[in-house]
Amino acid sequence: MKILVCICPVPDTTTKVAFSDNNTHFNTQGVTFIINPYDEWYCLVRALELKEAGIATAIHLVTVGKADAEPVIRKALALGGDEAVRIDMDSNDTYAVAAQIAEYAKGIGYDLVLCGKESIDYNNGSVGGMVAELLDMNYLGFVAKLDVSGNTVTVNREIDGGEETDTCPMPLVISCQKGVAEARIPNMRGIMAARTKPLKVVPPAAIDILSTIVSYELPPAKSGVKMIAADNMDELVNLLHSEAKVI
Repeated sequence: MKILVCICPVPDTTTKVAFSDNNTHFNTQGVTFIINPYDEWYCLVRALELKEAGIATAIHLVTVGKADAEPVIRKALALGGDEAVRIDMDSNDTYAVAAQIAEYAKGIGYDLVLCGKESIDYNNGSVGGMVAELLDMNYLGFVAKLDVSGNTVTVNREIDGGEETDTCPMPLVISCQKGVAEARIPNMRGIMAARTKPLKVVPPAAIDILSTIVSYELPPAKSGVKMIAADNMDELVNLLHSEAKVI
């Protein structure tokens, strides 16, 4: 069984967000990029577990990005991916990213395509479904548990008020969330091996970009905290009526 894991580079969660060019671009100056946690902690690690169990035979990685994304994909190789490809394009358009991944995967014969339920920067949560449609594969989203038996995948998915269990034959696209696997840290052997593992760079396919970012806007700054004396209940009640907001 061949597995393709989609890897998305995202800013580290400690990044101080700033914009440039009249708020039309995210300022990457000094920003450290990491593997999207949903891709790393759940998709990639579950794929590795399936390989260690003798179920999967190969784990390939794919990312859409420019050369600055290579340290991120190298870390994914250090964790245990067998080989990787970087589609040489930078885009924030969800459809364009999904279409590039699908175009690359066509004809290779992947049994399972895994991606995180969403990226932690844009939170669109739509790449997996688009990839499945473009590859004409079945799709199961927001999976919290994933097991494989023969040609059948069994998953648990969280739904409103409970959980459901689904089965589906491969080939299949799945988006994963917390619960699928436990995070791992690459060891020194993996880090050293990643330096020599194949990382192929391919040009992007001729695919239309359907959306562009017009501008970014930071959320309004938080206002200061008002301290009310414990014996001044009248003022507290008045402020709760006049200024407090229910969220």
